[in-house]
Amino acid sequence: MKTIVLVDDEQRMLDLLELYIKPHGYTCLKMKSGHEALQFLAHEHADIVLLDVMMPEIDGWETCERIRAFSSIPIIMLTARDAAQEMVKGLKKGADDYITKPFHEDVLLARIEAVTRRVHNQDDSLTFRGLKLNESAYEAHYDTKTIPFTPKEFSLLCLFLKSPDQVYSRDHLLSTIWGFKTDTEDRTIDSHIRNIREKLRHAGFPADQHLKTVWGIGYKWSSVD
Repeated sequence: MKTIVLVDDEQRMLDLLELYIKPHGYTCLKMKSGHEALQFLAHEHADIVLLDVMMPEIDGWETCERIRAFSSIPIIMLTARDAAQEMVKGLKKGADDYITKPFHEDVLLARIEAVTRRVHNQDDSLTFRGLKLNESAYEAHYDTKTIPFTPKEFSLLCLFLKSPDQVYSRDHLLSTIWGFKTDTEDRTIDSHIRNIREKLRHAGFPADQHLKTVWGIGYKWSSVD
């Protein structure tokens, strides 16, 4: 069974999430603060985090950012706010997805499954000019540096490296990596691409030479300098 960490300061919401999720093969660990979740995740294994944004003391954005400092565990943020800038803020902090309340049970479960989906190939290593991705371990390295990609960022980069020079539309990336499409998720792709570029640059890899924007269509990984 997969272990899912539920983080919300409202007991009613924690109980409701468990009611939705537990019958589908998940062990639910309910936590009422970001501090509690951080302490647990620093020492214990879990498969995914559902993280409320509006919490006292330490909010969901800060909690997400702190988790990302030491873990690539998938994170879905839950919030009553539906403004685009709120979603982008969560993604920039390292979240893999963003769901607004109220939400439908089936949508929540579909997003959990999409975020936790893993693709395993017999040859699980991808290399490109010093950049190495290990798919089974979800690890990325450039020369001797480790690059802390989120699971979604890692999956996008693997897709690009497997088919260099192929142009991918945003719709194709959404259906392939996320498994579905909503009205706001074009921005999700753009935010993840920005994060990938920033992390590659920080590691010293020439991201702008290879991860290209194809205006009006989407993105591609160029094999040419």
